[in-house]
Amino acid sequence: MFAQWRYGKDIVLRLHSTDRKAQTLRAPNGTTIEIINRGSDVILPELRESLVVTPLTSDDSWTVGRAGMRYRDLIPSRLGGVFIASHIHIPNGGPVPDYVHYHRIKFQMIYCKSGWVRVVYEDQGEPFVMHAGDCVLQPPEIRHRVLESSDNLEVIEIGAPAEHETFAEHSITLPTMTLRPDRDFSGQGFVRHVAEQTPWLPWRYEGFEARNTGIDSATSGFASALTVRANKSATLCESSHRHQLMFMFILSGAAALTTAEDHETKQLQAGSSITLPSLLDFKLEITDVNTELLVVEVKN
Repeated sequence: MFAQWRYGKDIVLRLHSTDRKAQTLRAPNGTTIEIINRGSDVILPELRESLVVTPLTSDDSWTVGRAGMRYRDLIPSRLGGVFIASHIHIPNGGPVPDYVHYHRIKFQMIYCKSGWVRVVYEDQGEPFVMHAGDCVLQPPEIRHRVLESSDNLEVIEIGAPAEHETFAEHSITLPTMTLRPDRDFSGQGFVRHVAEQTPWLPWRYEGFEARNTGIDSATSGFASALTVRANKSATLCESSHRHQLMFMFILSGAAALTTAEDHETKQLQAGSSITLPSLLDFKLEITDVNTELLVVEVKN
């Protein structure tokens, strides 16, 4: 058993155990004590849907984190704590001060928007380089490490739950001696999607094509991620969807979003993202040639 503190308005002491059932206790001084069984499933909080439009307006859209990394929070509401989506920019490349670690999550993916990054994963062979358009699914608790990046690397990272635990791995070094590309990690497989090796195929909307990353197969349909492209005037309309998350990021080009919520057209440039609630009528019209989107859906 070991402890993890969370600081803020309230103090939470989180105890991880392999021989006690999960429960939440409150001390007389107000401290919350969460006992978590390491073998238990990750439970997502109650979803609180809302329309989220996050434009890329200026440098003020970014906050600066550790080692000069810049971050944009693409879903500030977290949809009730269920999802987090981040746009991460590393201006100056080189070795990344990372260590072998893993996350206790339900879903996590990394999409390379621009530049390149070299990474290594447990039981997945030698380190490899992700280029623009490439993507990985990081299944629950897979050990991994970021090694180095190019200048001006940009990635989109999406995870659930929004607040999740990260642990340092002290006993496993990477790369591992074993190669197990079909290994099951809590019901999910590892995915390395290479854009240049994936054909463009017709998507479910006329005028659109998509590259499927393979995340749908690796998660047994729980989630999917596609790079989608369309030319000017192609239109995507939906009256509802059946997902916890329907997220779109404008990789290049531009689009216009109209919803039944306010009937106001929102102009979306490259770098903008939208999160669409399940019962919202909306129309997304492509307004620039060679527009590409990242579309991520996670089912209930």
